[in-house]
Amino acid sequence: MHDLVPIVLFTGLFAMLFGIYYIRSRENMAMLEKGLNPRNGAHASPQPFISLKFGLLLTGGGLGLFLAYILDALEFAHYQIDSSPLYPALIGIGGGVGLIISYFVEKRHWNKQ
Repeated sequence: MHDLVPIVLFTGLFAMLFGIYYIRSRENMAMLEKGLNPRNGAHASPQPFISLKFGLLLTGGGLGLFLAYILDALEFAHYQIDSSPLYPALIGIGGGVGLIISYFVEKRHWNKQ
């Protein structure tokens, strides 16, 4: 059983790298057929709010982690309850709330224009 791990690992890595190369070359060929130059990055769409989105995602995740620590230290320590599911759950909830806030900020900006 343990002898298969390196074989599966390297086979999966090779398949992933081959897939990325194959998809990228197909995308470049499709751009050339449409008359676009794939080297100048014409296919990349502008993302003006990407730093806001990542900032709010990380802030929400950090606040979720902090809230999980506070709840663990103040509430769950007295009752000897396993609080390990609390950390990823609150990080996910905080990150999701950050992305929702980012959506509303972007929507308000685009509606003004």
